[in-house]
Amino acid sequence: MEAKWVAVTAVAPVAWGSNYYVTHEFLPAGHPLYGALFRALPAGLLLLAVHRRLPTGAWWWRSLVLGTLDVGAFFVLIYVAAQLLPTSVAATVMATSPVVMMLFAWLVLSVPPRGRQLLGAALGIAGVGLMLLTGAVAADPRGVAASVAAMVMSSYGYVLTKKWGDGVDVLSLTAWQLIAGALVLLPVAAVAETPPRLDGPAVLGFAYVTMVATALAFAAWFAGLRHLDAGTVGLVGLLNPVTGVLLGTAVATETLSTRQLIGLALVIAGILVPHAGRRGSRSYDRRRGETVAETGLPHHRAVRRG
Repeated sequence: MEAKWVAVTAVAPVAWGSNYYVTHEFLPAGHPLYGALFRALPAGLLLLAVHRRLPTGAWWWRSLVLGTLDVGAFFVLIYVAAQLLPTSVAATVMATSPVVMMLFAWLVLSVPPRGRQLLGAALGIAGVGLMLLTGAVAADPRGVAASVAAMVMSSYGYVLTKKWGDGVDVLSLTAWQLIAGALVLLPVAAVAETPPRLDGPAVLGFAYVTMVATALAFAAWFAGLRHLDAGTVGLVGLLNPVTGVLLGTAVATETLSTRQLIGLALVIAGILVPHAGRRGSRSYDRRRGETVAETGLPHHRAVRRG
């Protein structure tokens, strides 16, 4: 069952990895606020139309907090990074997110990282370093700073989503965050920027970013957070820089160097290592009536489902 949710979660980082290229090549530069707004609002409204449910109670302010961390500020920073950095560089800066998510899960959920997860993160970061640090391109410090800020904010927001999201269906949870994040962006964009002029490629680019890299990707990601622990989800996120590097190489009609191939192998190993030899422990958890991996919480804090 865990393999199923790992596969579902993987949809998100693969889509996000492609998003860097689409943003860099097809979307108008110099409009990070409207770029983020055009990405978030249509995706949120689309999901809300599919599953018509409005927030209640504490979820009004929770949606605002999560929407700011995971969507509003995050999308602006990612848009800036995508415009300032090459595709491969922008994607690989996010590679440290598994470690950051594990640390936030420890602080917020009282779930310390497992040894295999730390090993997987170390392998993944080392692999991304081999793929990134080729000396072929220069990284704009402003773009790197934007990527790091986006990674830290979103990692914290994802852990909060896991903490608060139990009992709320994934489509509603995703829609509320996207719409709330867009509403935070709207007045700022109206004051600080003029709306961009969109040509045909930009319209198609926004359509892809909205439907695939946002609505579908975030729904898959939050579904993964519902059924897997935060550390595992963070490691699956390493497919983001892998996708960015592979796409950037393919578009440039280049071949991966030996160094990059070794890095790619290390990243894949980092994703797989935490899942090796875990069947026995999961069977034990099922006999107790619940699976720790599905909640990310220790046994005495886990909530029974169904």
